[in-house]
Amino acid sequence: MWRTMDAHLRTIRVQPVRTIFTRISKPPPHHHHHHRPPLTLCVAETLTMSTRESNTYCHSILNPRSSEFNCSSDFSNSLVVRCISSASSAERQTAVDWNEPVSCSEVGDGGNGNENGSLEEDTKTSIPVRAYFNSTSVDLRSLVEQNKQNFIPPSSRMTNYVVLKFGNFSNHNGSGACLSGSDCCFMVVFQYGSIVLFNVCEREVDGYLKIVERHASGLLPEMRKDEYEVIEKATLSTWMQGGLDHIMLQFLNVDGIRIIGSVLGQSIALDYYVRQVDGMVAEFTDINRGMEKTGTFTMESKKLFQLVGKANSNLADVILKLGLFERSDIAWKDAKYSQIWEYLRDEFELTQRFASLDFKLKFVEHNIRFLQEILQNRKSDFLEWLIIILISAEILISLYDLFQRTANTLH
Repeated sequence: MWRTMDAHLRTIRVQPVRTIFTRISKPPPHHHHHHRPPLTLCVAETLTMSTRESNTYCHSILNPRSSEFNCSSDFSNSLVVRCISSASSAERQTAVDWNEPVSCSEVGDGGNGNENGSLEEDTKTSIPVRAYFNSTSVDLRSLVEQNKQNFIPPSSRMTNYVVLKFGNFSNHNGSGACLSGSDCCFMVVFQYGSIVLFNVCEREVDGYLKIVERHASGLLPEMRKDEYEVIEKATLSTWMQGGLDHIMLQFLNVDGIRIIGSVLGQSIALDYYVRQVDGMVAEFTDINRGMEKTGTFTMESKKLFQLVGKANSNLADVILKLGLFERSDIAWKDAKYSQIWEYLRDEFELTQRFASLDFKLKFVEHNIRFLQEILQNRKSDFLEWLIIILISAEILISLYDLFQRTANTLH
């Protein structure tokens, strides 16, 4: 039996550690013994072998007659092999070191763990999402007329946006995964000016934006933009999972694109209106500081009325055009998309940002009312002084006429 075992062990070569320690399924058959459990080779120490002495050295240390070879009589325990380096210092330059300890559970795995890990990573698909705001209005009807081949019919009653798909790919009916790598790209265009691109690389963005610019009005001097990421992972344990600047979904379809695009479009547009209101707040702040120093201010009523109209139009656009408080019909129908809608609204803090915008508008409204009262008082004072001057002039004219008549009677 030992000779047979020795013959088996002679076949071992010095190879990477995960190939050396393989399982011996069962011991050599023998008619005097019962069936024995399989042998397992484990390494408890680091193996350092010289390439020159690999054949003879391994033969000697794996000899069952050696004192370094320990095995129980009934083969029920694991074989423990301890290999001690005997290479000289001159030969260490050609030594092969394996410094990674291997546990008994890893012996015989064949690297399946790494393969499963890489396979799981391969199942993830990263989809870039880019939102832009470069105009205050888009003619959706003319946009659809010129891009009928790319238009996807709406699945809800929402009419303030359209979805366009680009690429020669099969149509999707809104169920199941449809984005995979660079298969297709989508563009969601909103009537209030926001554009959200899905799966479009950076170098192709300008081409898609020019498609919309032909039908846009009120182009802005500076374009606002924001970036996000959607990750498709079919093996995800839950329907969705949020993260930093990304959301992970089991799959992304057209309804998911509509939901994500609506929130990102509102967010980028709201950022524009917030900056508009911030500009008005800064202007009134400068006026108040000037009044603090001089005790008066210089502003025409026309300019003040323009600020009033700007503040009111911004508030109306946020509430009416953006539909900030209108829940999507898709979110009403399906709880999965409602979960995405609520998560993204919370992630982009739409409610908190609108509350901050409303507070700033109230500050602007308070200042406008205050300045209007001052201008009204100024106008009233001017009219009062004008009446006083006219009355005084009439009195002077009457006195002059009286003196003139008196002088004529005396003559």
